[in-house]
Amino acid sequence: MAGQVEGKVALVTGGASGIGEAIVELFAREGATVVITDIDDLRGTELEKRITKAGGKAIFLAQDVTSEERWIEIVAEVARRYGRLDIMVSNAGIGIAVPSIVDMTLGDWRKQNAINLDGVFLSVKHCLPLMRKNGGGSIVMMSSLAGLRGSPGLSAYSLTKGGVRLFAKSIAMECAAAGDGIRVNSVHPGIIDTPIWGKIPTGATGNQGNAPIDPEERARLVVPLARAGQAAEIASGVLYLASDASRYVTGSELVIDGGMNAGGVPRRA
Repeated sequence: MAGQVEGKVALVTGGASGIGEAIVELFAREGATVVITDIDDLRGTELEKRITKAGGKAIFLAQDVTSEERWIEIVAEVARRYGRLDIMVSNAGIGIAVPSIVDMTLGDWRKQNAINLDGVFLSVKHCLPLMRKNGGGSIVMMSSLAGLRGSPGLSAYSLTKGGVRLFAKSIAMECAAAGDGIRVNSVHPGIIDTPIWGKIPTGATGNQGNAPIDPEERARLVVPLARAGQAAEIASGVLYLASDASRYVTGSELVIDGGMNAGGVPRRA
């Protein structure tokens, strides 16, 4: 099925790399006009050019999601250019892992909360009015498998992603009560092969030695499907929630984790 978001305007935060980039590219191929926001000006601009060269529609706007002033500017620009917003994917986030919670600095705790929680709050606060003017739409919040279950070394990250999960459900109920036609859901990726793994400090999450964490190696040990997921596989789930194919889905959580949350399987030699 092609053109699943044809004619819609979508905003994707953290859209310049990883899962966000995959979402942006898929939305553009499926007919949406995509507003890409990120702190990475270079990658964001390159992505915009790549999409437009391929015949898609996209613009890049630099954004720190923790800045309320910038959120006001971003939404005003979307309204000025397009007069509507149909899809908002609150994807921007960071993961800060430590060997133990006692090793986490208050500065890192606050930074992670600011991006992963404040940024999501601000996305809803400022995008919801424009979406309501158009009579409805879809909000997708990027949570994590770590928002459903505990993980050593990632307790602070789990806090933020668990918060996103329940925030999505509560906003879904607010929108349903208001009858505004806006659906709200969360997505929970497991081990996905993206650049974020290279940014996790050595020694965190049980990693031994000085070697960087290899998501494929880690997935073979703990994922029932025995492989890491790809960003494009998460993007496909987000597309479903953003499209009319999920028009009866709200307040739900879409887990895309190769079976990790379901349980474990014995490994065959």
